[in-house]
Amino acid sequence: MRRFTLRTGIRWKITLAIAAVGALTAVALSLVVHSAARVSMMESARDAELERVQYIATRNADMGRKPIWGAKLNDPELPPQLREKARSGRRGTYVQEHPRKAPEVWAAVPLGNGQVLSLHHPFRESANMVRDLDQALVVGSLSVVIGGSALGVLIGGQISRRLRKAAAAAQRVAHGDPEVRVRDAVGGVVRDETDDLARAVDAMADALQQRLEAERRVTADIAHELRTPVTGLLTAAELLPPGRPTELVRDRAQALRALVEDVLEVARLDSASERAELQDVALGEFVSRRVASLMPEAGVRIVADEIVSTDPRRLERILGNLLANAARYGQAPIQVDIEGRVVRVRDHGPGFPEALLREGPSRFRTGSTDRAGVGHGLGLTIAEGQARVLGARLTFRNVAAPGGAEGEGASAGAVAVLWLPEHAPTATGSFPIIKLPG
Repeated sequence: MRRFTLRTGIRWKITLAIAAVGALTAVALSLVVHSAARVSMMESARDAELERVQYIATRNADMGRKPIWGAKLNDPELPPQLREKARSGRRGTYVQEHPRKAPEVWAAVPLGNGQVLSLHHPFRESANMVRDLDQALVVGSLSVVIGGSALGVLIGGQISRRLRKAAAAAQRVAHGDPEVRVRDAVGGVVRDETDDLARAVDAMADALQQRLEAERRVTADIAHELRTPVTGLLTAAELLPPGRPTELVRDRAQALRALVEDVLEVARLDSASERAELQDVALGEFVSRRVASLMPEAGVRIVADEIVSTDPRRLERILGNLLANAARYGQAPIQVDIEGRVVRVRDHGPGFPEALLREGPSRFRTGSTDRAGVGHGLGLTIAEGQARVLGARLTFRNVAAPGGAEGEGASAGAVAVLWLPEHAPTATGSFPIIKLPG
């Protein structure tokens, strides 16, 4: 069962985190302020009400007048809790809550002879103040959340840009550009963990580059050392008397020489020192002639011809390797199509192995057993390297069998597609961005 994953940028993660923390902090502070303000106002209202009823009680006792300011004697609406407290000889206050109107603050004092003087007023003005305070708290909380989100976007955007620059530089390093340094690409004045990551990637890239260079030199040296004895072996084989053993020796010696030459070519391509010698050629006519000489039984179809600036020798090498791979591992018929700057080579065999489709050509690996046969996996590796020198792109895919899904074991053939660039590579070996259709 496939696990569901939600992909989002680090900018929005930081923004969401800051907004959430700001919202929680604002809500907590608002609740504390609201509760403290309401309690403080309520206590002030109760003290004021108690002082007022005491003043009325004192004046009523001295002058024998009727209670003023709305005070009442033995008010039947007096809350029972406060009435019992006043009859016990104690003064007190009480807050009476109402579901749909402001609460009322009661104050009562005993007058003697069982009489109770009470006074009450609604908590309306203070309630309006609390409501205004709540509105101010809401506005302030929203301002904090919005401001925090904006700050998160700025901080997260800065980190995200640095990480994207680091990823782009690392991608260029992975594509074989040894001059790129992730730390220089990240740049910036502020130093953070991104710089540590960039330095670690640069150190890893340098170590890998040194190791690959050492392996390339060793491979080239071994191939150079093998070239002389292999040439001598071929010369000696020519002097052997005719016969089946002689044919076998010559065949194996020639295969060994071809392997040595392929290894040397791979080493040269790995060194990134190869440069294309450009000429203007009619692609359709050029491919037709080369296919006719390399594999006359292959079919050629020119959908659209175009003049391209490329290296004929390297283009012929690519075409020859693709045709040899199709003949060795595929099945007839083999079809070559030319459409503008695109060359397609298709066979009708079992298709490319999944590892090649996923990872690309790999030297000394020929894939699954149904396409194994003879070979060392250098043909497509050399074709891809030569395409890189031309600034072209070489892709591989399988044709789905009728009524079946595309993939290994359900293929109706393998297709190798060479995309030649719109602009030729420069003299320094750099290439423009290749625009591919679709």
